[in-house]
Amino acid sequence: MQSKHPQLKGIVTRLYCRQGYYLQMHPDGSLDGTKDDSSNSTLFNLIPVGLRVVAIQGVKTGLYIALNGEGFLYTSELFTPECKFKESVFENYYVIYSSMLYRQQESGRAWFLGLNKEGQVMKGNRVKKTKPAAHFLPKPLEVAMYREPSLHDVGETVPKAGVTPSKSTSASAIMNGGKPVNKSKTT
Repeated sequence: MQSKHPQLKGIVTRLYCRQGYYLQMHPDGSLDGTKDDSSNSTLFNLIPVGLRVVAIQGVKTGLYIALNGEGFLYTSELFTPECKFKESVFENYYVIYSSMLYRQQESGRAWFLGLNKEGQVMKGNRVKKTKPAAHFLPKPLEVAMYREPSLHDVGETVPKAGVTPSKSTSASAIMNGGKPVNKSKTT
């Protein structure tokens, strides 16, 4: 039985791409890059879901970044296997995020999260791990506790209608589909 209490330690971060952009998730769920390092749409929850495996969730939208079988990045309300990314540190200390599910058929080369020189998301199968498009610097803002995303929590990611956060709850503490995270408990 899964615990409903936060038990995973993750980070709220901005992901700065070596191309000069911060990864950004718009309210409609679309993804691109921005030069604005103060935008709330550049805040992401990096939630550990395995050994060096993370889920990347937009703080404002609660949506997860996912990569489909055609190599396209999209956002998902539910946490699915397409939302799992292997987090690897490249030799230049940048971090690369590769799909846990998909890779090139012939070569076995991984598919990566990446932004092009214009700040647009690239198809995962077009991003090479040695290129700046795939290189991200996480800029951690705070450590937060998360409830483990479950592949079985169908419908749980939708916030209950009419529930608004109290004034004492900061916006960044609302995650996991709108369930407030109690920050006073330290483990």
